[in-house]
Amino acid sequence: MNATALTEDENDDANLGLYQRATQTGAEWWRVSVADRPETYRLEHGVDDASGTGAVDIDLVVDAENLRAKLKKWRREGFAIDSGDTASAPGALERKAFMPELRRVAALAAAARHRPDDDTGETVRIGRVEVRCGAGGALVPRVNPAYLFAARFNDIVEDIGENRRVMLIGHTGAGKTSLIEQVAARSRHGVLRSNMNGQTTVGDFVGFWTVKGGETLWVDGVLPTAMREGLWLIVDEIDFAEPSILAALTAVLEPHGRLVLKEKGNEIVAPHPSFRLFATANAVGAMSQFRQLYQGANLMNEAFLDRWRVYLLDYLTPAEEADVLMRTLAPNMTRTLAATLAAIAADCRAAFAREDLSSAFSTRRLLDWAELMLRTGDPERAAGPAIYAKVSPEDAALIRGIVRHHIAPAA
Repeated sequence: MNATALTEDENDDANLGLYQRATQTGAEWWRVSVADRPETYRLEHGVDDASGTGAVDIDLVVDAENLRAKLKKWRREGFAIDSGDTASAPGALERKAFMPELRRVAALAAAARHRPDDDTGETVRIGRVEVRCGAGGALVPRVNPAYLFAARFNDIVEDIGENRRVMLIGHTGAGKTSLIEQVAARSRHGVLRSNMNGQTTVGDFVGFWTVKGGETLWVDGVLPTAMREGLWLIVDEIDFAEPSILAALTAVLEPHGRLVLKEKGNEIVAPHPSFRLFATANAVGAMSQFRQLYQGANLMNEAFLDRWRVYLLDYLTPAEEADVLMRTLAPNMTRTLAATLAAIAADCRAAFAREDLSSAFSTRRLLDWAELMLRTGDPERAAGPAIYAKVSPEDAALIRGIVRHHIAPAA
């Protein structure tokens, strides 16, 4: 038996293999392999005798913590890992080679994506990504210099540059729309927004015929307008959209998808190269567990979602939000004040996720409260118009309790 000492590794996957110890009649062994569920491991036990390999008499699945406990027990009992079995196990070499090979080809792909060509045009760096600039215009959002582009946004920005259809899901006030707008602001692209608030019709979205001065005219909706003019279109709260609007969108979801205006004699609208399509939602996919918090949200099938790159966007961490407060309200906002306010916001959001609060707590609301607080010098007085008047009396009472938990009353 080619055996080595049993070791504990912080990476439990490094402990896969066959563990053996000699017995009077042969050998006893445990085999560790990856189970079907993430972060779980399959343990098989057997005893070999003089006649050959024995059958598996124990077969169970454990989590990582239990595996580490088993490793300690086996060490005490004299088991050693058979290094030869690890290498020869079916798929073991391929499994170990996968991540190094992936890193190698991913680095090559990244170099190819970022290799300059003769016609790149002007670009701006956002995070780690170079984004091609647009033509500017009145529809370009205003740059927020205090906006924080967290590292986790890099994949989203890269998808925008590659003209992927991006859907951002998350709670109200998590910054889904503002992320897209701030990318557009820095790269000088015009933005149109269409809010699926239950009153937006397919005519508003695609277009309609109207009579003006005795003449019948066609009026483009926001979708063909954005496609023709190379604007970025954000479909807010797409999980509240009418089925007819979703049907119109489906044809455009491919990177170079075209829109057919049936009402206008099947006119085909081809997308401008700068056109980008985005959607935001509260209760879709990984957010479906919060559907009860967003009454009226529609269930979206996987076939529709598979046409998007869907990113789950959570609120900023307390440390990130404290940085935003300081950058936005400098020089008056201190680190101590910002950290406390960010902690209050985090507690309010946790209460919302537990359904103790019926209203979310956005970064915009926090900034408004902080700005008014710096002007008045009184958290409670500032919270009146910034928070309490916007929520139910029950929510206001709970938020007031959270505030008082973090801020002692003035002497």
